[in-house]
Amino acid sequence: MKKQILNKSDINQKLLRIAYQIAEDNLEETEVVFVGIAPKGNNIAKSLESKLKEILPNLKTSVETLTMNKDLPLSKPIEISCSTANLENKSIILVDDVVNSGRTTFYAMQVFTTIPCKKLKTAILVDRKHKNFPITSDYVGLSLSTTLLDHILVEVTESGIEGAYLL
Repeated sequence: MKKQILNKSDINQKLLRIAYQIAEDNLEETEVVFVGIAPKGNNIAKSLESKLKEILPNLKTSVETLTMNKDLPLSKPIEISCSTANLENKSIILVDDVVNSGRTTFYAMQVFTTIPCKKLKTAILVDRKHKNFPITSDYVGLSLSTTLLDHILVEVTESGIEGAYLL
């Protein structure tokens, strides 16, 4: 059974709130780089970047894509769509759709251990609170307590982020 927990309007409102939080935390910065975990985190990163540009139009922003095997994160190298030199001394926001156990975020963050980041924060649309890894989300659209058997699906189409569902 599929139960909608966020509709398109809810998601837009949550992402706008997160964008304001990011703006407040980065008022002194010259550049913010969103790194979206492909595929859905990248769509959310693009939406957040667009909203942040409306709030702080003079802030330089960009969106990069992080690609990894979410099921077997050590099976092949994690890749970022830009040179790591482009991330040095910048405020970085790692973005994904849902945090379940924290494993994906944990392994994705390891890419940044060799980069001298100014800041590294995480933005998540839905945080499920079932952490097996020491991960805390900095910007969260919705925190949801679910059973371990439940699954959260974020539906993304070419026209945007359509909804989030509890399965």
